[in-house]
Amino acid sequence: MSFLAAAASSDQGGLTAWLLSLVDSLGPIGVGFSILLETVIPPIPSEAVLGAAGVLIDSPFAFVAVVGCATIGSILGAIFFYYVGRALGPRRSHAFLDRLPLVETADVDKTFAWFERHGRSAVFFGRMVPIVRSFISVPAGVVRMPFGQFLLYSAAGSLIWNTVLVTLGWLARDFIEANLHYLDYVVVAVVVLAVGYLVYKRVKDIRSHRRRQTTAGRAEDARSADA
Repeated sequence: MSFLAAAASSDQGGLTAWLLSLVDSLGPIGVGFSILLETVIPPIPSEAVLGAAGVLIDSPFAFVAVVGCATIGSILGAIFFYYVGRALGPRRSHAFLDRLPLVETADVDKTFAWFERHGRSAVFFGRMVPIVRSFISVPAGVVRMPFGQFLLYSAAGSLIWNTVLVTLGWLARDFIEANLHYLDYVVVAVVVLAVGYLVYKRVKDIRSHRRRQTTAGRAEDARSADA
């Protein structure tokens, strides 16, 4: 995985070329570790990591190694959240996810609702849905889904998702190589907007929660005064 070495070191480089160089240096194991972090510490974007890894693939063996390591990283992250759900139960696991940095309560609610609607197949399909894929293991642990079944569904869904992203990166390698400088602006804009939106939503949720608590407290005081 080295055909972009010259591009990464050229004046066309910048942030995108640095990311490609980083993935190139770390190799498949580094890609797997990055995906493990993405699963456990959202919102690290798996799309960026796997897309960059796909750009750097130059052989069938490299493709298999990258997809395999990425899938192992995904599975390890899924196992972590499975046991979080199993150990904490529904209410405490929900509260645990709510406290993660830049994680919205609405996303947590969406994940639990997804599992309720689709049952155990949600573990398979949820691994291919952004945001949901990071947390879908928690309700599976809460209901104590058989571990072997959970592992099979998680591995299958992760394998498909990772294969698609790596393949897309590989197919777009010529375009990315020719437009590294312009992609810098896109990457920076997307990251800034995404983080800004998540921070805004988090602050808004906290303020709404405090207002509800204040309203409930005033109502309770009014009832006490009437009594």
